Amino acid sequence: MSPAVDAAELRRRTRALLAAHPPATTDRTDFLKARFDAGLAWVHYPVGLGGLDAPRSLQQAVDAELAAADAPDNDPRRIGIGLGMAAPTILGFGTDEQKRRFLRPLWVGEEVWCQLFSEPGAGSDLAALATRAVRDGDDWVVDGQKVWTSSAHAARWAILIARTDPDLPKHRGISYFICDMTDPGVDVRPLRQITGEAEFNEVFLSGVRIPDGHRLGPVGEGWKVAQTTLMNERVSIGGSRIPREGGMIGPVSQTWRDRPDLRTHDTHQRLLTLWVEAEVARLTGERLRQQLVAGQPGPEGSGMKLAFARLNQQISGLEVELLGDEGLLYGDWTMVRPELVDFTGRDAGYRYLRSKGNSIEGGTSEVLLNIVAERVLGLPAEPRNDKDVAWKDLSR
Repeated sequence: MSPAVDAAELRRRTRALLAAHPPATTDRTDFLKARFDAGLAWVHYPVGLGGLDAPRSLQQAVDAELAAADAPDNDPRRIGIGLGMAAPTILGFGTDEQKRRFLRPLWVGEEVWCQLFSEPGAGSDLAALATRAVRDGDDWVVDGQKVWTSSAHAARWAILIARTDPDLPKHRGISYFICDMTDPGVDVRPLRQITGEAEFNEVFLSGVRIPDGHRLGPVGEGWKVAQTTLMNERVSIGGSRIPREGGMIGPVSQTWRDRPDLRTHDTHQRLLTLWVEAEVARLTGERLRQQLVAGQPGPEGSGMKLAFARLNQQISGLEVELLGDEGLLYGDWTMVRPELVDFTGRDAGYRYLRSKGNSIEGGTSEVLLNIVAERVLGLPAEPRNDKDVAWKDLSR
């Protein structure tokens, strides 16, 4: 942390950036690159990697100056996996060369990332994954299948975990890689969802060669690296910053105000309850982000993600019920492959259907309940008889 960089200094540097690269006349990508190079992308990152070694809490001083000047952002919803999951993992476990190569185009948005973790045969037990990576000289040859991969159809890079030693117990024989999604052997196929869209994908990996220089962390310690990704994923899903009545509670609250003809005593009571719970979740997320200033995200993010999924499903269900017959309408069932999810910009039917995935993506609610019970509340762990058994000897 640099003691010379305070809020006043960050505001001065931001104004200097705006003077040298006026947003109104500067190409958007050029402006974002200049911002990264000035250390104003994420100020808590190291100097030279988009930051200034400043406290994370000072980012808001930069963001306020840029917002006032109507400066472009990096479209964070489109590149959320890169920003929220890949970047902190690369920062924590990557080599200096990997950090220099990947962080700048990731933050600017020139390169989209996806996450190759879940597998169709592993269920909720991610550590049981079967995708294999076999060493061949300076490369690893990867074969397997991944599923529920958001943005794979738009991604240039992927964070990937694969089994490198089947003779070890399932948590200890995994390694972590960066996979080029344009390489031969990577086959991305759409998964059409209940919404009609194919936001998710399944990815088949057939003889994909990944250079050892694209491995993150030591061989066999991929589970440890993956925990950093997963904790950041849950924080990014459940703890994102939103204003009061932001997110799913906003549209249903507005419908209530605009349509007095739809109101009933029962829906009023349910809306009040959910409004309070949504506000509690929002403030809890704010507190969690403040805790991040002092260290790394912990299992508390699992609790936030749990609340996010439950509230989204309950709020969207209330919205459809409140609208009555209108809630059964659905705007467009065209099969498209979107690059981001837009809950609030769509109709109530979309929100209701899409929220069903919230309790699956980013870790199932059942798994997250175990994490909260064991790692937050300190309750006894569930009995597990497979922790010390070689992966190749597990029943499948």
